[in-house]
Amino acid sequence: MTDPVTHAAEVLKSHRESIDRLDAILIYTLGERFKHTQAVGKLKAEHDLPPSDPTREASQIARLEDLASRADLDPEFAKAFLNFIIDEVIRHHKKHQE
Repeated sequence: MTDPVTHAAEVLKSHRESIDRLDAILIYTLGERFKHTQAVGKLKAEHDLPPSDPTREASQIARLEDLASRADLDPEFAKAFLNFIIDEVIRHHKKHQE
């Protein structure tokens, strides 16, 4: 039988390993997402389309808030996170238009 401190250390280590794996998944997923948004930006620039699409952005935010609620994640955090990503994507799209 392990003592409580040793058990707590093992559980903490397990949680941290899971967090590290999830962080890697998030980074690789964001990288993949930005590959697609870069392609969208180039396409928009080639066809003289505006760098942002407020209707799509609003729809995406609403969709993400719903997903966040179902995932037991604070929808306001999810909204702020997606807004941060959208702002970065628009910045990239504007660079393609220059």
